[in-house]
Amino acid sequence: MLGMKRKTLSALLLFSLAALVQGCGGGGGHASCTLGAGDCDMGQVCEQLISGDGAQCFAPVQIEGRVFDAIDDMGVAGASVVALDVNGGARSVVAESDLNGHYVLPVAVTRNDDGSYANEALTLRVSATGYQDFPKAPRTALPIELGTGATDGGTSVVQNAATDVALIPLPGDVSGLHRIEGHVDGNDTGGVLVIAEVGGTAVTTAISDSDGDFVLFNVPDGAIDVKGFRQGLVVTPASVTMAGADVTGVLLATSTDGLATVSGSVNLVNPGDGSLTSVILVVASTFDADAVRGEAPAGLRAGDVSGAWTIEGVPPGRYVVLAAFENDFIVRDPDAGISGTDIVTVDVPAGGDVAAGDFKITGAMAVVSPGADGIELITDPNPTLRWERDSSIDGYLVRVIDALGNEVDAAEVVNVSGQAVQEYVYAGPALQSGMIYQFRVVSFADSPSMDRLYRSATEDLKGVFQFQAAP
Repeated sequence: MLGMKRKTLSALLLFSLAALVQGCGGGGGHASCTLGAGDCDMGQVCEQLISGDGAQCFAPVQIEGRVFDAIDDMGVAGASVVALDVNGGARSVVAESDLNGHYVLPVAVTRNDDGSYANEALTLRVSATGYQDFPKAPRTALPIELGTGATDGGTSVVQNAATDVALIPLPGDVSGLHRIEGHVDGNDTGGVLVIAEVGGTAVTTAISDSDGDFVLFNVPDGAIDVKGFRQGLVVTPASVTMAGADVTGVLLATSTDGLATVSGSVNLVNPGDGSLTSVILVVASTFDADAVRGEAPAGLRAGDVSGAWTIEGVPPGRYVVLAAFENDFIVRDPDAGISGTDIVTVDVPAGGDVAAGDFKITGAMAVVSPGADGIELITDPNPTLRWERDSSIDGYLVRVIDALGNEVDAAEVVNVSGQAVQEYVYAGPALQSGMIYQFRVVSFADSPSMDRLYRSATEDLKGVFQFQAAP
């Protein structure tokens, strides 16, 4: 397929009836079927059984929701929405939001043998012209509970707080940005991280849907390298020239030749409440050195890590090795006074084994408020930021960053001895109503005989809040 077909609502529903999507839980007695054959009765879809013992026909499942502007609450038209599983695999085709931002997304749901939903979580990836992609750290996508769906004419409709997505507008003039539409060719090509690079730096990314189709939004004019990454798949890059218009029909070929294995180790120093973490390989072109974040392709993750780790099926490329962005009480050790705290970067050739070395991680400082347990809505224009005290240190660096990665405030706070909770009252520029922010804290110790030593930090995904001005 040379061009990406636009997925209208009717096409989505036809596709779901043909093979993908699944429905409400039921008992036994469902007809057997073959995935992709379209052999279920009208109004039903063919679903895989988690036992692996074939597939059966069920009523379909669809996710419905709204995509809207986080600043003015207006619906965002033309946004692309795709559902992903816990491993980053695509569980749907792409749905497009209407003029009011509403979308309907048929999804594939694995079943237990009795027809009930298997215990798995789906999340949403949303992109639109003129907006930051969702999710992007520190924002995370909430898991969607499929068991809460309501039946509508035999279809199970899931619609809740997790299916409505607020997008952050990009700053400045976006009229010169356009789209690249394309297709990852081959079998099982859903869930590929597709990257548009300029001079080796990512300018935008997308995830291919269950058909292998993708849309890259907000691409500038000029020479663009389109690359794809996913565990177990080698994607041949394509070159595109943008010249004031959208580009369609970009084809990325794939193979399974040339995959590699990457291994390394972590060293836990003063882990506190943490005992295990995970390690991810971030594509280097997406890595932000200031935020120490980037995008990891599906599958390039090792879980339950306390020492040695290994990731197999790694496609060729340049990667940054990071402790994953999870709330696991552990962060990368910022203490430059000891070895093993530098950022690890590896070049992975086609095939073979790669040793990534090791790096140190340490216990995190706990966030108290706001954002200790997720994004917290606040109305105070000068919020008090609170975190738990670190031991044997002199002070803290406090940074406030908006959802676009811009630092809006930075301050040094003297450690208050004997005070379990430390705090800082925000004193930066006026917060923008509707914008999402994160505060991050790093503790430090000073010594006349050596440079400042950084000891610990708050966790990557905590301290997140959304400011909403009082009416």
